[in-house]
Amino acid sequence: MRYGTLISAAMLGIATPAAAQEESLPDAARAMIDAAMETGDAEGVAAVVAAARTAFPDNATEIDAIWTDYQAEQARLAAAEAAAQEEVIRTAGLFENWSGQGQIGGFQASGNTDEIGISAALELKREGIDWEHRLRLAGDYRRTDGVTSREQILARYEPRFQINERLFAYGLTQFERNTQQGFSARYVASGGIGYKLVDSGNMDLSIKAGPAYRVTEFVDGGTSSRLAGLIGLDFDWQISDSIKLTQDANSTVETGGEALLIVDGSNTSLSAVTGVEASIIDSLTARLSWTVEYDSNPPAGAVSTDTVTRFSLIYGF
Repeated sequence: MRYGTLISAAMLGIATPAAAQEESLPDAARAMIDAAMETGDAEGVAAVVAAARTAFPDNATEIDAIWTDYQAEQARLAAAEAAAQEEVIRTAGLFENWSGQGQIGGFQASGNTDEIGISAALELKREGIDWEHRLRLAGDYRRTDGVTSREQILARYEPRFQINERLFAYGLTQFERNTQQGFSARYVASGGIGYKLVDSGNMDLSIKAGPAYRVTEFVDGGTSSRLAGLIGLDFDWQISDSIKLTQDANSTVETGGEALLIVDGSNTSLSAVTGVEASIIDSLTARLSWTVEYDSNPPAGAVSTDTVTRFSLIYGF
């Protein structure tokens, strides 16, 4: 009678009590998954869920449902955070959301010569949704035996508009003073198109090009105004995560390169900077850089090429 009843129930589509309900996931397993979720480590949660599937194959449906709900909640939180960050950027004031670094270096010598020199620079960057603003101020000053032997000032502002992930439009205004190269002031205005050739986690390479207009005021009082073409290159390469300095501090080594070429009918100018940086503490970095400045047609009494090697400390903020 018992077997006949079971067969009849099965034929009628009536589930037996044993098959009617799958056993729930054990409380200990559920507690283990909940604990992993509370850590906020998505990879850890995935590993625990995978282990639970292996240990409790009969509860795979319930485990999959927990995992699906978790992923949906994480996606919702990420979207909310991204929207909040975007709102902060869109509503930021003119003097907000700037980051950058300041650097300073110098030397003093006495004996056969009485010499003092200082090098300072400030770089600022502000990144928005589509716009990016870059500002650079730099200066070198050297005085030997009471005579100024080097006086150089640079001020550059460059806004960029990101057209897509790699293509951007730029504008550039620049002021220079370099009495050693024979000019007391040089102004450049340019605009054009740029492209990110490499955009990876440890290497970035971008180029830009466009027409330019340059006005030069020479030390002897002469002035020239010319149309020109501008070609620029920005390069950053993080070689390794860390190195060890003599004081056993963990450091990050990074090389950076920047080149700016301006061509006109009378004079071609090239400025190229390559540097190596090693962080000392969280915000303090040591930098060794090498600068080449070239003018194809310098004023009388000036040479075409200047090179400067600098060692300086950088504070990031």
